[in-house]
Amino acid sequence: MNGSTKQKTAADCAEELPGARLEHPFGPGWEVFKVRGKVFMLMTEVPGRPVVILKADPGEALALRERNSHITPGYHMNKKHWITLEGGDGVDETLVEELVTDSYLLVVSHLPKAERPVDPHTYGSGTRAAR
Repeated sequence: MNGSTKQKTAADCAEELPGARLEHPFGPGWEVFKVRGKVFMLMTEVPGRPVVILKADPGEALALRERNSHITPGYHMNKKHWITLEGGDGVDETLVEELVTDSYLLVVSHLPKAERPVDPHTYGSGTRAAR
């Protein structure tokens, strides 16, 4: 999957998540998706390469980076808690959607309960495939 397709897939998935909003706080070259004001996904181009930057559990982020050369530490973000998806083989549509949803749920789980648009422990559990 190339970088542009990866970005479209990620954006389409993010737009369907409850309470998700697209903003451009860093200018037109950055698409920033937030839930209740907290960032869960960024998209930009890194020297001409479209990338998707997502929050990830540190252990999972390390495992993803070890398994796939197109998943790297988060560009301009905390390298332990964020990953960058670049274009290339090995990251398919299903994985992109799972990573976007996981990033969203990770952020939602740290919101005060009264502000959560979904229950992060049960949202999508009936429709997401086990990894």
